[in-house]
Amino acid sequence: MDSFDGDQNRPPPPREEHVRFAAGSGACAGTLTVPAEAQSAPAVVLCAGFSGTQDTPAVRAAAASFAQAGYAALTFDYRGFGVSEGQPRQLIDLGAQRADIRGAFEFLQADDRIDRDRIALWGTSLGGGHVVVVAADLPDVAAVVAQVPFNGFPRRVEGRSGRDTARLLWAMLVDRARGVLRMSPKYIPAVGPSGSLAVMASADAARTIETLESETWRNQVAPRVLFDMMAYHPDRAAARLTAPLLTCLATRDRESPEVSARRIAEAASDATLLTYPISHFEIYRPDVRWRVLADQIAFLNDRLRDGGQASSTS
Repeated sequence: MDSFDGDQNRPPPPREEHVRFAAGSGACAGTLTVPAEAQSAPAVVLCAGFSGTQDTPAVRAAAASFAQAGYAALTFDYRGFGVSEGQPRQLIDLGAQRADIRGAFEFLQADDRIDRDRIALWGTSLGGGHVVVVAADLPDVAAVVAQVPFNGFPRRVEGRSGRDTARLLWAMLVDRARGVLRMSPKYIPAVGPSGSLAVMASADAARTIETLESETWRNQVAPRVLFDMMAYHPDRAAARLTAPLLTCLATRDRESPEVSARRIAEAASDATLLTYPISHFEIYRPDVRWRVLADQIAFLNDRLRDGGQASSTS
C-alpha cells in the first residue's frame, strides 16, 4: 500500500509533442517536451552541433534532463538535416541555422504554457557558438548555455598533417565551385579516424560515432561551409549579450580549443565559466554528460527560478 501511495503522489511524466515551426523561408521539425500540467513553465531551446540532429543521444539526454528538472525542452533539426525540410541536404548555412534558432525561440514564446520571460538557449559545439550570436540580438533570451562552443578554427589542428589539410582544402574548393555552378554538393564525412578525409578526423571522434544511435544523423556534410566558419567568431557578439551566460569548456578540446572558446566568456558582461579535464567528444559520454548537465541545470535554476546572481567561476 505504501508503494502504491508513493506512485500516486509521483508527478506525471512530461509529455512529448512533435511540432513544426516557421524558420526563414521554410520550416523546422522539432520535439517539445512539456512538464505535465505546465503553466508558465521555464523553457530551453536545444541547438545541436556541427551536422548534428535532434535524435542523437547527447541532445535527447539533455532534453530529458531539463524536462525532469521542470523545464519545457524544445529540440529541433536545422533545415536540411534530420526530419526538417530543406534542400540540398547536409548543407550547413550559418545564417540559416541562426534563423532556425530564432524560429524555435519565437515558437516557444507563442505557447501559452511557457513563460516567455524565462526561455533559455542551449547549444553545443557549433550550436554553442550560434546561441551566443542569436542571444546577442534577442534581448528577450533569459539565459544562454554554450557547451564546448565553436569560436573560430585554430591556426593548426593538432594531429592533422599538412597533407591532410591540403586534401581537406581541395574538397572545400571543389564543393564551393559546385555550389557556384548550382550543382549538387560534393560531400565528405563529418567525422572520421585520424588521417582520413573528414571535417573532424581523430580517433576520439571516430570512437564517438561508433556507438552513436540515431535514425536520422548522416556522416556526411558539404565542406564549403568551412570557408564561412573560418571567419565565424561568436566572441565578437558576446559583448552585446544582456542575458547571463554559462560557458562549459573542455580543457583537452582540439575541435573547439579552450583558449579560443574561453574568449566568449571573457567578452560577456555576465558570464560563468566552468572547465572539465576532457576532450571535445568526451563531453558526450554518458558518465561525463550527466555531471555537466547537473551543472547546467543548477545554473538555470539559479538564474531562471530563484532570480539569483551566479558568481563567475573557472
